[in-house]
Amino acid sequence: MSQHSVTIEVANRRLKISCPSGQESSLLLAAEELNQRLLTDSKTCSIKTPEQSLVMTALNLSNDLLAARKELIDERAALQSKIDLLQATIKQAVISEYLKKA
Repeated sequence: MSQHSVTIEVANRRLKISCPSGQESSLLLAAEELNQRLLTDSKTCSIKTPEQSLVMTALNLSNDLLAARKELIDERAALQSKIDLLQATIKQAVISEYLKKA
């Protein structure tokens, strides 16, 4: 897959980043999200340096990612449980119908 260079701005610094073709808009959205979180975090925390702000925001983003992954795992388990119940119900209905005809 070919790479494209995209210039983004994070923490008032311009960065030239390589990204796969077709992913440029995702990268720009990610940079925008990061900047919004940096702005929000800087208003709520007493962070002294841009590096501290970046680390704290990265930790918050990582925490959000882990929480979203756990939620996805829980949702998948709940859906699988419902699927299993539906399959068992259908199987029982088919067996009951077969026994009625036999």
